[in-house]
Amino acid sequence: MEKQATSGAVERAQRAVRLGTVESAKMDKTLVVRVTRRVRHPVYSRFIKRSTKLFVHDEENTAREGDIVKVMATRPLSKNKRWRLVEVVERAK
Repeated sequence: MEKQATSGAVERAQRAVRLGTVESAKMDKTLVVRVTRRVRHPVYSRFIKRSTKLFVHDEENTAREGDIVKVMATRPLSKNKRWRLVEVVERAK
């Protein structure tokens, strides 16, 4: 049996998107973004905050410290960078 080729683009899964706050914008084309999430404690069932620092690629150096940004997972861009900037949602005051 022969497999039929489908016309058009190949479908792929949605990439992960996160919302976070810029902690550092001191590097060239790189941001450090803190993403905070709430998880339920396994014993006490209270919600506690857990956070992760992501290294994000910012091609135009548009984001500044304190900005709230949307980031998207991407292929590895360097040793630590696995995310890229999608948009600046809110500027720091």
